[in-house]
Amino acid sequence: MRFDRRQTLRLMAAGTLAAGLPRGASAQAEEFRVGALCPVTGAGATFGAGMQKTIIATAARINAAGGAAGRTFRVFADDDQTQPQAGVLAAKKLLEVNRVQAILGTWSSGVSLAVIPLTNEAGAILMNTSGAPALSVPPANAKHLSYRFQATNDRFGRAFAQIAAREGFKRPATMAFNNASGIGNTEGFAKAWKAQGGSLTKAVVYEPNQPSYRSELQSVLDTKPDVIVMGSYVADTAIILREWYQTGATTKFILPDWAVNASTIASLGEDVLSNCITVESVANEDSPAFADFDALYRKEMGAPGRGNNYAAMAYDMMVLLALAVEAAGPGADVAAINARIIPLSGPDGEVVSSFAQGRDALKAGRKINYDGASSVLDLDQYGDVTPDFGAYKFNGKSFERKYIVKI
Repeated sequence: MRFDRRQTLRLMAAGTLAAGLPRGASAQAEEFRVGALCPVTGAGATFGAGMQKTIIATAARINAAGGAAGRTFRVFADDDQTQPQAGVLAAKKLLEVNRVQAILGTWSSGVSLAVIPLTNEAGAILMNTSGAPALSVPPANAKHLSYRFQATNDRFGRAFAQIAAREGFKRPATMAFNNASGIGNTEGFAKAWKAQGGSLTKAVVYEPNQPSYRSELQSVLDTKPDVIVMGSYVADTAIILREWYQTGATTKFILPDWAVNASTIASLGEDVLSNCITVESVANEDSPAFADFDALYRKEMGAPGRGNNYAAMAYDMMVLLALAVEAAGPGADVAAINARIIPLSGPDGEVVSSFAQGRDALKAGRKINYDGASSVLDLDQYGDVTPDFGAYKFNGKSFERKYIVKI
């Protein structure tokens, strides 16, 4: 896609934090350009603003500490609207107009899968919090430029299966939003549940943006499940739970944490939500990295960091990227920087929990293992993490973590 002059001016004016472009080659060489492409609006809006502000604030802190390998970080922010088409348009602007070398913070699988061909073609790094298993392997990750700071949907599914077994459920069914993430969640659960010797009463995939899901829900309830495992988002979850309550059924639900927000709680109430268990990956809360992230997040958002693990992931993205720039050395290209990312995440090397600590160790010639705020990271050969997971139950006001499972 090529931009004419009018389009270029419009796109440069919208959503960027860094006005104008470098005036010369030396200015460009001294900075590393980062796109913060987060779900500021849409289904991911609960997390997106905090993610984006975290990337910006973390980059500013690194710059204030002298940057990495003689480079400072220039961040351009945009909103993917939690929609693939909007994400593609924003990514094109970031890559072609702002000339970013890395895009950080894509949240939904649909957006990341739509954006990754563009970053691959541009030779740019993509750091995301998406769950679709397809992001790990070719063709999506054929160039090994993509890194996932959230668990894969398959890993979520395994956590769901452990929780279902621990809660004593015997007859699960699944309902999935028709996209890579929703289906990935429930297929991951089904695979893990069957490996434990179980079976499903029903598996339903439903289409988005419907005013009612009663027919799909009733087809599941007709099979008499004791729990429905969901791969869903906020809007469809609220409709399904409301319609379920109206049937008088006593089925329980296991949901991804991102499918419930403050408006869900306010509109549905305790009678509905007391029948739900939400599941989310657990941040590395006892680490110095998390303490640093939490202080930064409180300053930027006026809220504790524990409420937005996706922002902790965004923090880790920026720190790990900066450490890779430092490790690759002055003037290194994106390929050389990219080659440092997985080794710096561990598990071998001196454990470090901040950019400054890692930079100093690297300058001293030591091998490092960055343990992050969102998890210990330890990226595997696909660029994926394996965090722990929390099971949350409704306490009358909010979902409270009751226990942690490891997979």
